[in-house]
Parts: sequence; structure tokens; C-alpha cells
Amino acid sequence: MSWFNKKEISVYIHVPFCARKCLYCDFNSFPGKEEYFEAYKNAVVSEINAFGKADEYIVKTIFLGGGTPSVMPREFTGDILNSILSKFKVDPNAEISMEVNPRTVDFDKLKGYREYGVNRLSVGVQSFSERLLKILGRIHDRRDFFECFELIQRAGFKNVNFDLMFALPSQTIDEWEETVKTAVSLSPSHLSVYSLIIEEGTPFFDMYKKGELMEVSDEDDRKMYYMAREILKENGFYQYEISNFSKNGFECRHNIVYWKRKEYIGFGLGACSFFDNERRRNNVSLLDYIAGDWFGEKEDFTERDAFAEFMFLGLRMTKGVLRKDFYNYFGVNMEAIFGKEIKKLSERGLLSDDGERISLTKRGIDISNVVFREFL
Repeated sequence: MSWFNKKEISVYIHVPFCARKCLYCDFNSFPGKEEYFEAYKNAVVSEINAFGKADEYIVKTIFLGGGTPSVMPREFTGDILNSILSKFKVDPNAEISMEVNPRTVDFDKLKGYREYGVNRLSVGVQSFSERLLKILGRIHDRRDFFECFELIQRAGFKNVNFDLMFALPSQTIDEWEETVKTAVSLSPSHLSVYSLIIEEGTPFFDMYKKGELMEVSDEDDRKMYYMAREILKENGFYQYEISNFSKNGFECRHNIVYWKRKEYIGFGLGACSFFDNERRRNNVSLLDYIAGDWFGEKEDFTERDAFAEFMFLGLRMTKGVLRKDFYNYFGVNMEAIFGKEIKKLSERGLLSDDGERISLTKRGIDISNVVFREFL
């Protein structure tokens, strides 16, 4: 099969290890498991090598997430990426992203990542407030971040994202403003701006139930969000998704694959895949995965589920969902499936509808989950 006849696909690689679990984190990750690093790396490489349809695809984006991928030895990251490059045809211009924690990288690691093909870094900053970093349970402080960012620049990375969080326990609007302005002053190419969600099963949830967390009010949450939007807009960042802002041309191409419901393959513990109209999740038991029992169960979803997913994922993006894209994807008009829902939400001022596309209004963004539920 020629290169031009191959289907486009994205690849996600999950690294479940971290130096320490943050107090708000409910991700599939484990601290203090260094003794499993090599066995896990070997299992991921084996899973990649066993993939049976690689010759059908051309890989457009690769994303190493976690956990904290940068906690592993540099060469293990290289082994995983080299196995992808050997198994698949990878577009020479592919976006290859990797998540890093400021405390877990040095210059040799960063230089190595560049040599392995990584061309985009996502740095878990969260806040520039020392006080709030301690509350979150982060392992880095301000100094660690600035030293890390200097090394990132020395290593030659031009495409760098900062993850920032707001509505943190006891966070003030002034603290958030300082974090956003500090981030902007460093001129990253991309910023992801997330409101803290207290998830069940985390230490934060237990503290919340005991009344030990000072929550930010819904009103201040919204003030923080719209303050960030305004500051970022004034500084050349445009919003292309509810929580994501970029300089022109630096949108995260990998995440757009998810929001447009395109195909992707997930390798690693608990990683999700969507291709050949099937969705599956890998085994979530670390020891079973290392032993070669990689795959979990396939997810059953109906045609109606697919319609709904296309809508609520696409509506996360500020451009919204084009009617022609819905028709090209499913071969049916959007109105035939969701005409009543679109009319209802438009009348409530939650959707904007110009006849070609529908998108969230400002009010719709504030209560986006209410909008999304209408399509489910």
C-alpha cells in the first residue's frame, strides 16, 4: 500500500509513573514504582510491535502522556518512540508531544527527547504561587520551573505548552492574574487553562468532605476564566477550544484529533483507542499489563452514541460543528438527528447558529455540560 493510500491515525502512549501523586490527581498513575520502569517499557514496545494493521496507517501525531513520562530514564523514552517509528510510517512533519514535570528533567534528557523526534513539550506548571503549589502537592517550585524552562529553550524546543489551573483551594483572583501574566511573559506557544475539579477518590475529595478545603466560589471561578481569556487575547493567544489557547499555527494537533472524533491508537496501561469504528481500553492492572495481558474490553456504542459524541466533542472547539462536516461523517443531516435539541438550546441562548455551523455562546461555555447532556 502506498503512502498516499494510508489512513491518517494518531498514537497515544501512556506512561503511568510519577514522582509523587498530586493531591487532586485521579489519573491512572503510580508514584514510587521505579522497579517496574524497564519491564513496563518492554511491555509497551511489545504491544506496539504486535499491532497488526500498522501498514494501513500513516501517523500524524504522537503524544506521550501520563503520569509523568519524563520520570523514566531518557533511553526508555527513546526505545518507545523508536518502536513507533520502526513499526509505523510516521509523517515527517508529525507533531510529537511529551508531558514533562519541571522537577524531572535535565538538559541531557531534553536533548535526548529532541534527538528521538519530540518536537512539542507540555509542561505541568499549574501555578506560579509557591503557596498554591504546596497545597496542590506538586513536587516543583517556581525556581524549578524557571530552571527547567531555560533548559527547554537551550535544548531548542520552539513548541511549548504550559498547563495552568485555576479555582484552586483558597486561590485569590490576584494570584491567578499573576500566574497568567507570568506565563504570558515567557511567550510559550500554547497555554492550557483548566478549572480544578475535585474528583472522588483523591485526597482533595476526602479533604473537601471533611470541610478542610477552602473552595473558590462559582462567581470567582468564572471571573478567573474570563480574566485569563482577556489577558491571553491581548497577548496574541487565540482560543480554539474551551480550555486551550495558542499562538497562530501552534494548536495541539493531537487533541484536535479527539475533538473531531478521528482515529487514534492507544498503547500502554489503560490507554484508549478508537479505530475501525471500535473503541477499546487497555488493561488497567500494572502487573497484568507487564505480563503481556495488554487488552481490556471493547466499548459498545450505538449509532446514536456516535452522533452525540461528534456533537459534544466538536462543540468544545470555538469554531463549533459544521453541518457539512456532520453530513460528510455520517451521511445524514444534523437536523434530522438533533433539530429539536439545537432549536431548544439556541432559544435558551446557549448555542449560536449561523445556518452553516453551531457553536457555544459565552453562556453556553459557562454551562457547557448542560449543553452536552442535551445531545446524549
